[in-house]
Order: sequence, then structure tokens, then C-alpha cells
Amino acid sequence: MKSVLKFLPAATLAVGLALSAVPAMAQQAAAPKASPAAIASAKEILSMKNATAMYANAVPGMVEKVKATLIGQNLNYQKDLNELAPVVAQQLAGREKEIGEGMAQAYAAQFSEQELKDLVTFYKSPLGKKLIEAEPRAIDQSMRVMNSWAQSFSETIASAFRAEMKKRGKEM
Repeated sequence: MKSVLKFLPAATLAVGLALSAVPAMAQQAAAPKASPAAIASAKEILSMKNATAMYANAVPGMVEKVKATLIGQNLNYQKDLNELAPVVAQQLAGREKEIGEGMAQAYAAQFSEQELKDLVTFYKSPLGKKLIEAEPRAIDQSMRVMNSWAQSFSETIASAFRAEMKKRGKEM
């Protein structure tokens, strides 16, 4: 269960990124297509940032999610679906690379070719390397701060509601 929980945020992010890339790709049909050099630089940036880790398990994760949904629709097929899940996952192996392609297109749509090249240069610099290494920890710490604040603030809000309800003669 713990490994599933570790996967869920990455899967959610990967699916969100993939879905957000679809409108960007649709917009690109009307806009000029990114150059191969821009796409290559975007892919290099994503590689340096180890973006594939976000969606590496997207195919097996989605297979499991769909399998669970199908089992929920008909428990009689549980044995068959459990047997078929690895087969389907194997048939679709590698499709997660489509997410990476969409992410590269999204980057290329947001940054010019020169900006992408400048970003590659930056990420190769000592500060860029430090950013790549430290940013996940900073984001994790930031999320903990936000969650702690939200928990504390929700208690403040609940107290405010209780006080206002007490003024109306209603105990909560």
C-alpha cells in the first residue's frame, strides 16, 4: 500500500501534465510548430531534471487503476482481470514516453529556442546543478509548511465559526 501511495502523487502529476499538454498541443496546431532544436533542448532540460521519474510507472499504475474500476463494475471478472493486468501492462509498455513528448512540446511552447538553450546552460552550471538537486527538497519542505499552516488555520476558522454560532445561542 505504501508503494501505491508513493506512486499516486507522481501519477497524478504525470497525468495532469499529460492532460495539460493536450490543449497546448492543440494550440500549437494554430501556432508555429516548435523547432526540432527547441524540442531537443526541452528534452535535455527534462532529462537533467529527471522528469521521467514522475511518470516512469504511469502505464502499470493506470492499468491497475482501470483494472480496479472494471472489477468494481463486475466482481465476477476479478480473477480474469487480475490475470490480464500484467499482459495489458506489457502490451502497453513504453507508452509513458508519450508523456515526455508532451512535456517537451509544452516547454517548447512556453519558451523560445534561445531561452531553452539558455536554460540548458544554466542547469549545467554549478547553481543550476544545485537547483536540480535541492529543489525537490525545498518543494517538499514548502508542502509541509503549507500543510501545517492549513491544519492550524482550519482550527482557527473552526473556532471562529463556533464563536459566531455561540453568539446566536447555538453550541457546536
